[in-house]
This record gives sequence, C-alpha cells and structure tokens, in this order.
Amino acid sequence: MPHLFRSYLLSLALCFVFVPAYCFSQDEDRIVCNRILSFSFEHKLFEKPMGTVIGTIGKRFVGSPYEPNTLEQPGAERLVVNLHSFDCMTFVENVLALSSCIKKDRLSFDEFQKQLKIIRYRGGKIQGYASRLHYFSEWVYDNQRKGILRDMTREFGGVPLNKRLNFMSRHRQLYRGLADSSAFLQIQEIEDTLGTRQVFYIPKSAIVNSQFEIKTGDILAMTTAQEGLDVAHTGIAIRLEDHSLHYLHAPNVKGKVTITGETLSQYLQKHSSFTGIIVARVLEPSE
Repeated sequence: MPHLFRSYLLSLALCFVFVPAYCFSQDEDRIVCNRILSFSFEHKLFEKPMGTVIGTIGKRFVGSPYEPNTLEQPGAERLVVNLHSFDCMTFVENVLALSSCIKKDRLSFDEFQKQLKIIRYRGGKIQGYASRLHYFSEWVYDNQRKGILRDMTREFGGVPLNKRLNFMSRHRQLYRGLADSSAFLQIQEIEDTLGTRQVFYIPKSAIVNSQFEIKTGDILAMTTAQEGLDVAHTGIAIRLEDHSLHYLHAPNVKGKVTITGETLSQYLQKHSSFTGIIVARVLEPSE
C-alpha cells in the first residue's frame, strides 16, 4: 500500500467493502506470535540471513485466510494486530515485524507490536489516520529512512514510474478514515509530497533480465495501470529448490496465503493490469 492495498489503498481497487470474516482476541494473536517466536528459537533462525528468516516465517502462514481491509477499523487510528487473516500488505508487515524480532533476539509479543508500529506508520508514530503509510512507494521510502530496508529497484534496472499518486483523495468514499476533513487534507498534502519524489519500477518486459538479482525474502510490489495508484499487490520473493523465482503472497482470488505455482515472470504476464515490480530488500538489523 496507496498503501497498497492493504486496506490501504485498498484493496487496492480490489475489495472496497469491509467485511470482517475472522474475529480473534489479542490473547489468540499473542499465542500465534509466541508460537512463531518459539519455532524461530528452536530452529536458531537468528543465525540465518534476514532474507532466509523472512522466507521461513512467511511460509509458516501458508494457508491462512485472506481478509480485505483488515486495518480499516472504526474509531481513532490504533495499531491493529491480526495474525490469523491477512490482506496482502498486512501479510508482508507482520512477517517483517516477526522477522525483525527474531534477528534482534527480542522474542515477545510486546516487542512484535513495537516493530509492527515502527514499520506501518510514518516515523513509527501513530498520529491519526494519515500517519499510516498508505501508498507503497512512501512505505518503502519511510522504511528505508528508518534503516529497515533498501529500495533495490533502480539498481536492478528500474526506470521512472512517472505517475501522479492521488487515488485516495480521488476516491475518498472508499476510505472510512477520510470522512474526517482534517485527515483528508493531510492525505492530499502527502500525495503532493509524493509527487516530488522519483519512484522507479522494473517493467514487466524487463523482469526476465532482472529476476536473477532478486533473493528469497525480498519484498515485491506489483505496479499497476490503475490511475492514481502506484502498486496493486505486495508479497515476498521465494526461490524454490530448483532456484526458480516464485511469489509468496496473500491474494484475494484464492482466499489464502500461498506460493504461486508459476514463476514470478509467469505470474506477472497473466495479470494484464500489473505493469512491473518494485523490489525492496530488508537489511540485517544494526542493533
């Protein structure tokens, strides 16, 4: 995600109606978190490269149900924790937050929530609806500034996206939080700021040449032909035993977290609305 779709952008043009299909208590999410962290400790994942950790933890959620608009909740903006069902962006964020805890050896639910907040919000601070990183390109920009990841797109052969990002302000009715005039004005200001930044993407036609640079654990976002929007889907790169590149993601079509049967290139080609990818590599924690 805007944000990608997370509910962010929601759904990016895929699902605009909030229908919470799965409701769990925080205690149940704590159990899932602790189970994952215990698994990581038992398998000494903290000794593995960050990309391997991300891929391993991501695969632990294969089969988990897809749920659109998981962050679009009523009331004041708050940190939403849901480790039972995902949209495409919350899947990426939760896996990244858990992996960060593992690599930093901070194996607790409270630390997971701290990491999730840092990743999801501008500057790591919740200051209303507009403080959430709704557009994926800003999500990458902000998390790069935090030292969490690095945008590899240009280095891997990316070209300028050259797009005006204004999907949220032009489709205000799709976002519960934008009913508030102050939040709406803030989003417009953010979109104006995004217009001053250069965003790169790797065109679909160039993926064959660039795919060899991509590693397991890289975050891959699908850029879209949708007007006003940067990306329409996010997921995680996975290389199988035969070294072929696939996509670990939470698609709304199949309704659950899955790894594509086809390669990344094949997956892109069969989706005419996807124009290419943005690639972000998560860095090894410095602390």
